[in-house]
Amino acid sequence: MAVSFFATEWRPWPRKPMTQNLPDYAVEVRGLTKMYRPSKGRAPSRPALGSVDLAIPRGSLFGLLGPNGAGKSTLINILAGLVVKSSGTAKIWGIDIDRDPRNARAAIGVVPQELNIDPFFTPRQLLELQAGLYGVPARERHSMEILRALHLEDKAEAYARTLSGGMRRRLLVAKALVHRPPVLVLDEPTAGVDVELRRQLWEYVVQLNKRGVTVLLTTHYLEEAEELCDHIAIINRGKVVAHDEKRALLRRIDAKTVNITVSGQVAALPPALEAFSAQLAAPNVISVHYQPSRGRVGEILDAVRGAGFEIVDLSTVETDLEDIFLQLTGDDDRKIAGVG
Repeated sequence: MAVSFFATEWRPWPRKPMTQNLPDYAVEVRGLTKMYRPSKGRAPSRPALGSVDLAIPRGSLFGLLGPNGAGKSTLINILAGLVVKSSGTAKIWGIDIDRDPRNARAAIGVVPQELNIDPFFTPRQLLELQAGLYGVPARERHSMEILRALHLEDKAEAYARTLSGGMRRRLLVAKALVHRPPVLVLDEPTAGVDVELRRQLWEYVVQLNKRGVTVLLTTHYLEEAEELCDHIAIINRGKVVAHDEKRALLRRIDAKTVNITVSGQVAALPPALEAFSAQLAAPNVISVHYQPSRGRVGEILDAVRGAGFEIVDLSTVETDLEDIFLQLTGDDDRKIAGVG
C-alpha cells in the first residue's frame, strides 16, 4: 500500500481554504432537522432527522451506526449537498454548507452505497473527469497514484463496465479522493465485498486516516466498526442516542459472562451457585452472568470450587458493540445495522 500518493503529508486540495486555522471538528452539525412532505391523503410522517447534534473530531475514524431508516443516509446526503436540510447548521472542515457551499463540498469526498459509475469510461478517464469537475489543475492530479494504491492500475484503461463489483467499489473510493478532501465519507463501502477485498480496502482507509484524513464510516458489519473506529455515534429514528469514544461506549453496559468448564458432568447446580444466577451451558460448563461493578470473577470461581467442582478451563464474554447497539435501538435483528 505504500505508494507515492502517501509519500508526503496529506494536503487537501484546494490548499488555501483547507489548511488555514485547522478546525477542532471535521464535521459539526447543530440542530440539524430534515422533514419530508407527506404524500397526499397521508398523515405527516416523523422527521428523517430531528434536531441532530453531532461533532466529529478532526483526524478521527468515526463510525455512524443505526438501523434501517434511522437517518444516516439523510445526514450524509445533506453534508454532500444532495439533500436540502429543513433547519439547523452544518459545517465541514469549519466551512458552513450554506454560507460557502462550494468550499464545503470541496472538503468532503463521499463513497455512496450505489455503484453509480459510467460504464463507457475507463477508470483513469473517470478520475480525470472527476478531478476536472472539482477544478483540480492537471499538474496537481494523482489519478494513476490513486488507482495504484487501490490495486486498479492494471485496469486503468479498461472500460468500467468490464470491472467486477469489488473493483467498481474501489473505483468509487478512488473518485472520492481525486480532489484530496480532508473528510472522507464511506457509506456501506464493503456491502457485498469479499473478505480479501474488504481487508485491502480497510488497510487503505487506515493509511489515509493515519495521514490525517477524517473518515466517517457507516456499515452494517458491527465488528468492522468496533475494530476500526475510535469514535462512534448511534442514530435511531432520526435522533442521536449515543455519541462517545469507542472505549467509553463499550463500558456503558455493565455486564460480563464467564463460562467455567469443570471436570465431569454436572447433574444439578448446588444452592451456593444459584445465588450467582448460574446456569448449565453444557453438561460440564457452568455459565454465570454478572456485573463487574458489583462482583468479581474471583468470588464466582471460589464458589465453584467451594461447591466441590474442579475447574479445568474458563472463558469470559465481554460486552461488544452489538450489545450496545441492540440495547439502544431495540432492534431484535442482529444483522440489521446499516442502510438508513
